[in-house]
Amino acid sequence: MFNEKHDLVHEFPEHTETIVNLKSGNVSFAQLSDEYDKVDDEIRRIETGIENSSDEYLEERKMLRVHLKDKLYQMIINS
Repeated sequence: MFNEKHDLVHEFPEHTETIVNLKSGNVSFAQLSDEYDKVDDEIRRIETGIENSSDEYLEERKMLRVHLKDKLYQMIINS
């Protein structure tokens, strides 16, 4: 949905405890989660008009967000 926050706890509320534990105990997960949050924030800034970009760039960022979320989800369910 347009301008909706996509943080991991919002996306996977049933895994909140696992996400918190991984962020504090797994450096790779924490770094990937930080990257995901930065991309999500950038997308939200573009969608709200705070930043300008081409439609193509915005779609690339959204695809990156999906890719990162998939990787993070795999780490969540395999922990």
